[in-house]
Amino acid sequence: MKNIKIYLFAILALAFVIQSCDEDQKLLEQLEDENPLPGPATGTPGTLDLSKYVSVGNSLTAGFMDNALYTSGQDHSFPNLLAQQFAISGVGGGAFNQPDINSANGRSGVNPAGGFFGRFELSLSLLRPVPTVGEDVTAFAGDKSALNNFGVPGMRLVDVADASLAARNGLYGRFASQPGVSTVLGDAIQADPTFFSFWLGNNDILGYAAGGGANEALITDAGTFQTTLTQALGGLTQSGAQGVVMTIPQIILAPYFRAVPYNSIPMTDQGTVDALNNSFAGLNNALDGLVQVSQLSPAVNVTQAEADQRKVSYALGANPILMHDDALDDYDRTGGEFDILLALNIITPAQRQALAPFGQSRPATADDLPVLTAATALGQPLVVGGVPQPTAVVGVSYPAPDNLILSASEVQTVVGTRATFNATIAGVVAGINQAAGAEVITLVDVQPTFADVAGLDAATAQFLVDPTMGANAALAAMATSAAAAADGELGIRVDGVNLAPDFSPNGIFSTDGIHPNPRGYAIIANLVIDALNASKGSSIPRINVLALRGVLTTD
Repeated sequence: MKNIKIYLFAILALAFVIQSCDEDQKLLEQLEDENPLPGPATGTPGTLDLSKYVSVGNSLTAGFMDNALYTSGQDHSFPNLLAQQFAISGVGGGAFNQPDINSANGRSGVNPAGGFFGRFELSLSLLRPVPTVGEDVTAFAGDKSALNNFGVPGMRLVDVADASLAARNGLYGRFASQPGVSTVLGDAIQADPTFFSFWLGNNDILGYAAGGGANEALITDAGTFQTTLTQALGGLTQSGAQGVVMTIPQIILAPYFRAVPYNSIPMTDQGTVDALNNSFAGLNNALDGLVQVSQLSPAVNVTQAEADQRKVSYALGANPILMHDDALDDYDRTGGEFDILLALNIITPAQRQALAPFGQSRPATADDLPVLTAATALGQPLVVGGVPQPTAVVGVSYPAPDNLILSASEVQTVVGTRATFNATIAGVVAGINQAAGAEVITLVDVQPTFADVAGLDAATAQFLVDPTMGANAALAAMATSAAAAADGELGIRVDGVNLAPDFSPNGIFSTDGIHPNPRGYAIIANLVIDALNASKGSSIPRINVLALRGVLTTD
């Protein structure tokens, strides 16, 4: 716009010199007709009543980003961005109040040196996220009865109607209407919405995934998921409110699972390579020994392929992470394969002891996904009882623990569980709409956009959305849309600018690698706007994504 104004002023200056005042006026009028300045934005609500918008969700609804809940993040939550568009003249939106955290940096954790860490920023000199100084979370001092945003970081779908959540999660406790008695769902219903957004379910699988698949108890039971979802959406629509419900995105496409390569162990010194290979000769020989014993005894069944999968060998350049994999048979168990080698005098007691850490280890492959927190642990000495073990280097000479890497089998668990949840979401929404004889709830599928952002090919996009390959009609339809959006090019193009699927200065994610930054949240809000405009006859103006900031940076 600045360049356009300069161009117009230049023309007008020239006209003043060579033309009469009348001609100048005519030229000005002509330019105004041909290049009118944009007027105030306006819109229409269609069949929507947006006068009381209420949002229910987890960290994605609260505006959590950069590993903290802080004021600027809340200001850029997708519901708050939506509410700003709803408030545009003619659309009919009303006030939208959030439980302000009143903190510039928020709290991301306890600083061992004292105090708290706050939000993270991207250090341009260190090329990694670094924490700011944070503040402790305080109770919400505003009017709880006037709240519109009921987004609670860390909340699972199964927590939305649980009165104990306030005691377990202070980010709800700080604004709960009656801590220990009230629930997020009850508070949201009490707000009496005419329109709502509901985005829950991510955390019902994300906790398992973010923890490297180490704790299956963090996965919500599918039956409980369906029961709670039906209860929640039934409660929100019982008084005639319309709403949007959003699907769970492809979790494993987030930078949290993509920033650390599977082969992130660099070797630049041949002496180190030789020393490591010598140290693993015993393991590799033991594995070959198990193959030989398998041919002689039914007590052991180790194929050459399985032995080769577990062998460790280093070379100059990038090497795979040595990882623990629960899916492997445990050769270190009592009476297991390593004990059999000892009983047959193929290895000595000292050699048997040296094999103990490698009962379920193997080098990582491209199908394994190290989590972002692995970046600070890999290549560091293992700490036992507070004492570093210099010869046990995590991911190099000692297997990286299960919580640092999502193994290939654990990836499949995440993909399958998420698909089951999305099928449930689609089914419950369809059931409510069918019972009402109208589209009370609009389903907003975010998966095609994530497939586009991640640069997936069509086949991968289809599989990640529908691993059942057509067994579920709702998933099949979603998979078709995701495949159509997958262009094989990293990033998403917004107004001619390609925004990256990472937390770089031109990315759409925040520094925690899971949550969007303001531009990312605006993209999500626009998905809701597009869905409403398409299904409700509204003309809600879209958000200018590029007008918002990206990731926060520091020197």
